[in-house]
Amino acid sequence: MRIVHKKKIVLSFGCLLLIMAILMQPAFAVEIRNKTEIQHEMDQYVKTTMEANHIKGAALAVTNNEEVFYTQGYGAFSDGRVINGSTPFPIASLSKSVTALAVLQLVDKGLIDLDAPYTSYFPDVVPEDERVRDITIRNLLNQTSGLNDKVNPDMTRSPQYQSLQGINQALNRVKLANDPGTAYSYHNPNYQYLALLVEKVSGQSFSDYLENHIFKPLGMNHTLNVSTTQQINENSAIPPGHYLILGHPVTRAEPLWFVDGPAGIISTAEDMAKWMLAQYDGRLLPPELMEQYHTAGQSGPYGMGWLAGEDEQGGRTISHSGIFWTYKAEETIYLDQRLGITMMFDSGLNAFVDYSAFIEGIASIIHGEEPEASVFNNRNMEILMILLVIATILWGGYSHLRIHRSKKSITTGKLIFSAAVRMLPVLILLFLSPLATFVGGGRVVPWFGLWTSMSSLMIWLVVLSIVNITNLGCYIRLYCDESRISL
Repeated sequence: MRIVHKKKIVLSFGCLLLIMAILMQPAFAVEIRNKTEIQHEMDQYVKTTMEANHIKGAALAVTNNEEVFYTQGYGAFSDGRVINGSTPFPIASLSKSVTALAVLQLVDKGLIDLDAPYTSYFPDVVPEDERVRDITIRNLLNQTSGLNDKVNPDMTRSPQYQSLQGINQALNRVKLANDPGTAYSYHNPNYQYLALLVEKVSGQSFSDYLENHIFKPLGMNHTLNVSTTQQINENSAIPPGHYLILGHPVTRAEPLWFVDGPAGIISTAEDMAKWMLAQYDGRLLPPELMEQYHTAGQSGPYGMGWLAGEDEQGGRTISHSGIFWTYKAEETIYLDQRLGITMMFDSGLNAFVDYSAFIEGIASIIHGEEPEASVFNNRNMEILMILLVIATILWGGYSHLRIHRSKKSITTGKLIFSAAVRMLPVLILLFLSPLATFVGGGRVVPWFGLWTSMSSLMIWLVVLSIVNITNLGCYIRLYCDESRISL
């Protein structure tokens, strides 16, 4: 009887396991099918949006909870090599969050004090502006040092730095734009000084420190740091960068720029997924420092290498964009949702490409929502600009004929008014760089940067200027003819 009873128990237990397996199988199938469907929807969205914006190549990394949800590459090299999740891309200013982490690791070891003056670590700095001595490590991290591109040139510096060893010389001559800690101004050299500080305190080169203390521990085995954009141009594993002109991608080398510290990291989608997971798995820093790392600064949302904010549901987010003239990167991590999204592109800053829309669209897909299809894309805007150029040429020809056929006298007042109006696009062209600096919050943009980021707008302004100057010349000639006749 006992044997029969045991057999019944075993049989009943086996039946229960079988029933549970049958019931659970559809659930697992749905989970796998949904994940596959979501990834397929992501692919379709990214490809469609890339096509609408004339982007040739990109890479995507998505993390969800404790797993790498998806990594994928899109497009190909000119030689046919396919871009995939292990293809390296420059991440530009996304590097700042890595530099900030290196600093905080040394804070954790008691080697750096966030509120100590930067010059206390470099006694050989002898600044003419005594306020430089008040710049703290926290000021540099929060971009509130009082430095900006106008008083301390960055991308417009000539010649560019070749290593971190020479950057402190600028602090001896600079006159701060603001008192430290009083105003936010995004300024890349703040993070160059932080990289040099990491070297001084750790006794290692900045690249070696990142390799030994961040990249290797996180398993980011295909990520590296470079000092200048020339090293990006020389790396054949990186897809060539592009800028857009009238909707056509044009390959060009990234202009020379010293980027060690603020923008020198090259990584892959697979490695960026590991980086995003590390933001909430407790491996990077103790909780109290991690909280500071992900918190906004005192003068705005910029904290320590991150922009801290909230999503539509009120959850905490950290994000950053990376900008080169021929490459772009975007990253947003939804801390409370444990969701991370990074995208890297082989095309650069462009007035008509909304790169952040890629992140927003991917997030919508993950949340089961339909991503918004924006009419503001490079294809539509470039078509508009081409039509505007054609219309300007036709209008110029028509105006030229009207001026010659007009029998109305040209008064001095009318000539002066016409000259002022018609010279306006010429003045805009001449002062485009300071205008861009004003709009960009004080960041000085060189002329090649203006061309690569808004070439279509500049072409239209040039065409409009030529038309206006030509017609103004006709007005002046007729005015002079009328003046001679009246005499």
